[in-house]
Amino acid sequence: MVNINVTRISSKGQVVIPSNMRSDFREGEELLIVKDEDRIILKKVSKVSEQMKDDLEFAKRTDEALERVKSGKGIRMNFEDFLKEIKKW
Repeated sequence: MVNINVTRISSKGQVVIPSNMRSDFREGEELLIVKDEDRIILKKVSKVSEQMKDDLEFAKRTDEALERVKSGKGIRMNFEDFLKEIKKW
């Protein structure tokens, strides 16, 4: 069953999850937030698989590296050094 509701973003960027949608969430529970273009997905961190956690961490680090390169702060290295660096991940 799909539950649809409307909420607003506060001046501090906070969003209230409507009460009829949060009955199975507890205060302080961690949520994974995935943003893609014009949608945001929330998922309980406790329900995320270890593989997905690893994939998300890899995606985050890749994104950070791309931003460093775009801003001119990239690191140049030869292929062998690159392979050594990647094995650390």
